[in-house]
Amino acid sequence: MKILVINGPNLNMLGIREPDIYGSRTYDELIGMIREKSVELGVGVEFYQSNHEGDLVDKIQEAYFRKIDGIVINPGAYTHTSVALLDAVKAVMIPTVEVHISDVDSRDEFRKTSYIRQACIATVSGRGFDGYIDAIRLLIDNSDGKDD
Repeated sequence: MKILVINGPNLNMLGIREPDIYGSRTYDELIGMIREKSVELGVGVEFYQSNHEGDLVDKIQEAYFRKIDGIVINPGAYTHTSVALLDAVKAVMIPTVEVHISDVDSRDEFRKTSYIRQACIATVSGRGFDGYIDAIRLLIDNSDGKDD
């Protein structure tokens, strides 16, 4: 199984950006933790981070042509603004799990709106870095068991 982990704007600033909300661990530590756990789970993972909406759309579309089996996406602020990301996930029809490090539903009112959620098989929110592993497990559980 091949899983693409996509992170949107400002996720590259983990460890610096609002550590009281996102913690003190860095983006590199997040990637390392996911890599290590994915080996245990027997899945291949690729990573992509961008602060640019169109680049994220391009990566989602590319996943279709590359036969990616599942997507884990933390769209960052684009969660609350991007119909383009929603449309991209709907277009490719790849099982996708939305992830948020913080509990977005307990934060600012505008953060309670997620456009991408309607195209996702699940949302994991407020579990910190562990939420990414939860999302990968959801994709594994949702797979049809085929190895390509």
